[in-house]
Amino acid sequence: MKNTTRLQGPDLTAELVACVERFEPDPGPEPGTTEHTKAEFDAMVQRLLGEYEPEDLWVFAYGSLIWNPEFEFVESRSATAYGWHRSFCLKLTRWRGTRELPALMLALDRGGSCNGLAYRLPAQDHCKQLGLLMFREIDANPPTNVPRWITVKTETGILRALAFVAARDGMAYAGKLPMEKVAHVLARAAGHWGSAAQYLYRTVTMLNDHGIRDRNMWRIQRLVAQEIEQLMCAVKKS
Repeated sequence: MKNTTRLQGPDLTAELVACVERFEPDPGPEPGTTEHTKAEFDAMVQRLLGEYEPEDLWVFAYGSLIWNPEFEFVESRSATAYGWHRSFCLKLTRWRGTRELPALMLALDRGGSCNGLAYRLPAQDHCKQLGLLMFREIDANPPTNVPRWITVKTETGILRALAFVAARDGMAYAGKLPMEKVAHVLARAAGHWGSAAQYLYRTVTMLNDHGIRDRNMWRIQRLVAQEIEQLMCAVKKS
């Protein structure tokens, strides 16, 4: 059963996000990287199913998969991943950022714990479902956001679930950044998918709707709201 306790609303609002929302041209893959081919995605899926072939396929969601899963699911449960935490530790030079102004995206990084949702996918065609997830979630080739089977705890027991975690040796790994730096970036960056502020707003809103309180995310969204307000004040004065 979901925890549907709604928390106090975030400081970051749709109106503030609209002040910095924009779309930039897609610059394409970063130099030194390429896009994965279908054969490469298929090989990833086969490797994952070789490591663990589940009877029930569960996916652990902690960021955009909560507000935009883009897959069918037959059940969702509140879940906690121990040994991992939600972190803006991936640098993006496309999608919600550019090479001139890279964005930051959430991934699971080592240490701590992370509350999120576990989705159970339909029983049929796990290969196809995993392939669609690889295409959606994995960044450049070689990737920094990589698929991994992890253990999550739910109110009805322990599950083995697929999650996307940060490879600390990846080209796009940004490491642990001060919250003020993260907020500065998220208030300004945008790409061909829209702004980083929009990504943050949708994430904290859905976490809030599911009764999930992440202290760090709450602080970051407050700082981003303050950053945008300061940017708008500067524009009015100029």
